[in-house]
Amino acid sequence: MRSLPLPLALIARLTPVAVLACAGWALSSGPATPTDAAHRQDGRTTTNSASEPSSTSTSKTFTTAPAPCTGVPVATVKSLVPGAKTEGKEIPSTDTKLRRTCSWNALKGYDYRWLDVSFELTDSDEKATKEYEQRVADKSGGGSVPGLGDAGYSVVNLTTEDKQQTREGMVLARVSNALVIVTYSGSDFDTKKAPSTDEINKGAIKAAKGAVAALGSGASG
Repeated sequence: MRSLPLPLALIARLTPVAVLACAGWALSSGPATPTDAAHRQDGRTTTNSASEPSSTSTSKTFTTAPAPCTGVPVATVKSLVPGAKTEGKEIPSTDTKLRRTCSWNALKGYDYRWLDVSFELTDSDEKATKEYEQRVADKSGGGSVPGLGDAGYSVVNLTTEDKQQTREGMVLARVSNALVIVTYSGSDFDTKKAPSTDEINKGAIKAAKGAVAALGSGASG
């Protein structure tokens, strides 16, 4: 098998700690307008104590971010990132109760795939909604994902460097006061082409559904 030079953008992708340190944890939460608790799914509820003003006191559905490397089913990891170690690699976080990320990547033959799954918790549904809306605005050009948490969004982009294409999909889901962020990308170093938009988008959504289901382990009692 002949050796192939990697484009600079993909060499950077092969250093997950550096990439995610720049891209993953720089995001913060801000205040937002209240959302109706009636829209919450799966029987999850958030209530205020009768003795405390509702404008200043909010119970959180999720208090701990789940273990991210078990947040996606093994079968999903195998199908999306062939050849990757299924246990994944957790990226260091300054506060694992609030932010956790796992990364999988592998080069099998000439096909390269990369998957990141992150869980981020905010102080309230309102803050999570504000953060969700801001990130959707920053990643315009995509569309909603019906049935994914309380709100779901996906977008796919194609980049080319040194004639090598890379296609990356991002899926963002909000579930109460939690955000799930999935990025999934791929390249073919033989043909210089990228996987189709449909393949990347469906793969990212599949991983996001598994991650949303895993959020239950961090629900408050």
